Amino acid sequence: MKMFNYDPPKPKKYRFDPKSNEPFKLSRSGLELYTNCPRCFYLDKRLGIAQPPGYPFTLNSAVDTLLKKEFDIHRAGKTAHPLMQKYGIDAVPFENKNLNSWRENFVGIQFLHRPSNLLITGAVDDIWADKDDNLMVVDYKATSTERSTDTTEEKWGSYFRQMEIYQWLLRQNGFKVSNTGYFVYCNGRKDKKAFDGKLEFDIEIVSHVGDGNWVEKTIVQAKKSLVSDEIPEPSESCDYCKYREAAEKVEIKSIDESNSTQKQGTLL
Repeated sequence: MKMFNYDPPKPKKYRFDPKSNEPFKLSRSGLELYTNCPRCFYLDKRLGIAQPPGYPFTLNSAVDTLLKKEFDIHRAGKTAHPLMQKYGIDAVPFENKNLNSWRENFVGIQFLHRPSNLLITGAVDDIWADKDDNLMVVDYKATSTERSTDTTEEKWGSYFRQMEIYQWLLRQNGFKVSNTGYFVYCNGRKDKKAFDGKLEFDIEIVSHVGDGNWVEKTIVQAKKSLVSDEIPEPSESCDYCKYREAAEKVEIKSIDESNSTQKQGTLL
């Protein structure tokens, strides 16, 4: 079953034009792409050749939607969710007229970083607020793993950066933001005797003390890359670049061998 049509390059309106004075929208995931592989970032944002998309995480999306509904009930009642009480988090879900827009993909919280003329965006899952109106960024994560939560930088680095960009965006919009954010971590259970038409989760809250000092530096570096006419070198850790390089070598070798065979046939 075909899940998507991959048809590069992107239309020009989605590509960075170094001659344009209009702000260029760069999402949280775009900054993460630059962090992971400047070459793939440049190919995507400047040349319009994006990485092939993965399959949609429809079950994760369903968990997100249901959690939002659940926390919205407490938001309307200005009460703490039982999970917040269980983990001793003295806060309630934050209510704001812009929350639905902040949650929406391709809209999100926005801030124009004037030095780079990049419009930075990020769609949050949730925001909580303590009694002093300090906002706490909250992100929902759904998975199913046999292991206990491993929150090392190696495992959760992209999650941490995601949260820190949201914290940075809220601060740029004038809000007081706590350095501490939370992941509502839902782990699907595999130890049940049968499926019985339902999937059960163990749910815990994982805290993270964010440090967003890297965000603005990365924005500036990403802009410097975008205005350059040179394609960056491949990242050593990028699987997409490794695939492209391996495929190119095999293709070149195949062409060379084919040409060699044709020359020998001509001589005969």
